[in-house]
Amino acid sequence: MTKRAYKFRFYPTPEQADLLVRTFGCVRFVYNSVLRWRTDTFFKEQQKISYTQASARLTAIKKEPDLAFLNEVSCVPLQQCLRHQQAAFKNFFEGRAKYPAFKKKRHRQSAEFTTSAFKYRDGQLFLAKCAEPLAIRWSRALPSDPSTVTVSRDAVGRYFVSCLCEFNTETLPVTPKMMGLDLGLKDLFVTSEGERIGNPRHTAKYAAKLALAQRRLSKKKLGSANRAKARKKVARIHAKIADCRMDSLHKLSRRLINENQVVCTESLAVKNLIRNPTLSKAIADAGWGELTRQLAYKGAWSGRQVVAIDRWYPSSKRCSCCGYTLDILPLNLRTWACPECGAEHDRDVNAALNIKAAGLAVLALGENVSGIGPVPLS
Repeated sequence: MTKRAYKFRFYPTPEQADLLVRTFGCVRFVYNSVLRWRTDTFFKEQQKISYTQASARLTAIKKEPDLAFLNEVSCVPLQQCLRHQQAAFKNFFEGRAKYPAFKKKRHRQSAEFTTSAFKYRDGQLFLAKCAEPLAIRWSRALPSDPSTVTVSRDAVGRYFVSCLCEFNTETLPVTPKMMGLDLGLKDLFVTSEGERIGNPRHTAKYAAKLALAQRRLSKKKLGSANRAKARKKVARIHAKIADCRMDSLHKLSRRLINENQVVCTESLAVKNLIRNPTLSKAIADAGWGELTRQLAYKGAWSGRQVVAIDRWYPSSKRCSCCGYTLDILPLNLRTWACPECGAEHDRDVNAALNIKAAGLAVLALGENVSGIGPVPLS
């Protein structure tokens, strides 16, 4: 059994919307309040706060007369936000993430409910302190009763519910087809068979509309109702771009997993590449990291193998016919001839062929081509 989150949009009643807004506010207040307390304690007393101490702090906060509003919402989301904060600190101290940041009111809001704070029966979901079920637009049936429910509201004001359920994975029939992918900007990726998937450039499609909305927003008075409306228009365009990108990547990743038994990709450090001031916007819009992430978990669900080669492997500069490696290959040079064997190469197709060969070597030997151990997808 594997756990998977199923996300649906729902439309709350005015009473439910009011309760959720207060819940989001309480979660945000508790998270920020405890984070400030933990930070001050560390700098003043050089003491790290555990989850048990943070939970005791929450109990003390709820007893204060000025903070009685914390008792008007379910206590489960408040406890869960402290668990998430504890996980954030663990990731920080182990070097996997930055220091936990304060939650902002204008960003995405969320609250997590465990089994004691919701009921799911007969296809209806009831949250704690809600008399009516949520009006969820079910796009598919849940495979099992959810163990955790996360309610969220994005910057546009749309409400979503994510149900964590257990489901049985279905292994796809074995196919002899194997493929290497060379990720890029002109084309989103080029396959080892020569197929080119063009870059949709979702941000560029809405660039003029987004720029106009942002100019209008900048001219509105701070704190005014018109500024709030203009801010929502900008957020709506950003949401449209993000939705289009995610839909496109899901379709492409599912197609690649369905058609190939082995998919070989590059292991790119996108966070480092995005520092390039000229290409950062295009790299962020392409969504390379999200594509490799989707390939990894969909491959695991479907019984496919997704292999990431060493990020320093010279896939573009290496001849796929004889193995000769160029000393330098400028980015604007799209075709080149091998000085050793004379083969004519398209830069991207040649890189995809090399990635496929290196990936199959990783699969056969259990290590990457540089001999420094397995390379995780990133």
